[in-house]
Amino acid sequence: MPEKREVLTPDVLIIGAGVAGLSCALHLARLMQECGQAQGSPSSLPENIYVLEKGRELGSHQLSGAILDPRALRELMPDFPNSLPFCTPVTSDAVYFLTATRAWRFPYTPRPLRNHGNQIVSVSDLVKWLGARVEKEGVTIFTETAGRELLYEKQGIVGVVTDDKGVDRNGGRKANFTAGYELRAKVTVLAEGPRGSLTKDLVNHFRLDGTNPQIYAVGIKELWKIAPERIRAGQVVHTLGWPLRSEFFGGGWLYGMSGNRLSVGLVVGLEYHDSLFDAHAAFQKFKTHPFIRRLLNGGELIRYGAKVLPEGGWYSMPRMYVDGGLIIGDSAGLVNSERLKGIHTAMKSGMLAAETIFEALQSGDCSGRVLSVLKTKIDRSWIKQELWPIRNFHQGFRRGLLHGLAHGAIQRITRGYGVADPMRVRAGHEEYYKLKGEPPPFARTRGDGVLTFDPLTDVYYSGTRHEEDQPCHLVILQPDICHGRCRLEYGNPCQYFCPAAVYEMVQEQGEYRLKIHASNCVHCKTCDIADPYQIINWVPPEGGGGPNYVEM
Repeated sequence: MPEKREVLTPDVLIIGAGVAGLSCALHLARLMQECGQAQGSPSSLPENIYVLEKGRELGSHQLSGAILDPRALRELMPDFPNSLPFCTPVTSDAVYFLTATRAWRFPYTPRPLRNHGNQIVSVSDLVKWLGARVEKEGVTIFTETAGRELLYEKQGIVGVVTDDKGVDRNGGRKANFTAGYELRAKVTVLAEGPRGSLTKDLVNHFRLDGTNPQIYAVGIKELWKIAPERIRAGQVVHTLGWPLRSEFFGGGWLYGMSGNRLSVGLVVGLEYHDSLFDAHAAFQKFKTHPFIRRLLNGGELIRYGAKVLPEGGWYSMPRMYVDGGLIIGDSAGLVNSERLKGIHTAMKSGMLAAETIFEALQSGDCSGRVLSVLKTKIDRSWIKQELWPIRNFHQGFRRGLLHGLAHGAIQRITRGYGVADPMRVRAGHEEYYKLKGEPPPFARTRGDGVLTFDPLTDVYYSGTRHEEDQPCHLVILQPDICHGRCRLEYGNPCQYFCPAAVYEMVQEQGEYRLKIHASNCVHCKTCDIADPYQIINWVPPEGGGGPNYVEM
């Protein structure tokens, strides 16, 4: 018998309180208020905009490098102050090529990595700051509430069902059981970030894929408190080379923040061939380089996090509209992989979505035909001006660093055309090479506990917390593949690519089985993307579970 649920009917439902979703909510609320003041009797009110956030509080699931190009923020907030407590103005840039023992500084910083006028920012704090302004406008924000299931109708969607609370690991009801809501809206906006579970379902349901499949990178980050004057506040350093092999796409970063804090991280494209590559181990190795070690010596780890980035560019963007629904921000793949930035494009897409929704509500028609205006608005905005010339950028690295740099130079001359347009790629999980022979025994990174750390220690510093007695949110669609075919063909890469030690292949009485430590999950979505058989389905755990990215 279907669960009886309370039904709520907002005008607009936004899934995800990141920078895209909150920018959409804030701009739309202001448009509604301006219209109401002009007409005297508004047909839509900000109170009829709902925003769902699965984290325990605003900003708790927001992780990024992160350097903010303030262009969109200044458009959204014309009174945006030049100085915010969570922003550090960039004062200098440098790019280094690392070998195992040396660091060679580029004689000049490539144009895409010049950050004059930008800000090093805590995305978690930026979201809290935006959220306070959204709530002040009257928008309703629900934290600890995940959109669990889309409500489909004909050629579109009409809302979501939120997660049930108080369900035990076997699916039974606990004493505190509360059924989720059925939220039916005129327009539902998916702003879940990269590889959102609802966005994935919508794209597959209506076959909204772009010319290329979306390709991703995983970013692994630590925030350190370091000795004074090791690096200046506002100093930005990017690295190429070691510890990544030449066939890998990726590199490292060092961002000097206020208060003697240092953001240090490594990003790796998820289209590598080695199924036994461990990104977390590579990041720990990165910190042992003399150049990095010198900065971190005597310092203290404060926070850890990991998240995927959509880096496929223009040709990997899905169709962003259906009847009653829009996709924006990182969910739509609006990241500039050449500049390593996506906050500003996510915010701008939210603002353009707000204008599209406002016009649709005014006309009384929220069909896909009307909502398709969002794509027109994006095409006419600076989003396309920025993303179109680098539409083949990430694809150019599919044969390694040197090929990528050569392709990048050609694309800059040809305004993005390169040697082929579009440059076609396969999804990253299709790029693994099969093992030759018996898979080697698996061993996790141990770390020294001072400079380097094992995954479980890092998970502790992520603030991750889940209700233990709940259904596993990492659903293995065909478990028999894991202990048989996957072990022999690829060595169970889930043990390696997960940066939170969630997956473990154990042997009991001579039989292998996959053990899932779901409570470790930092919600990076790498497993959902990188599994070679695409049998890991990440779904939201009970709302409020996951990391707590304070000051990250």
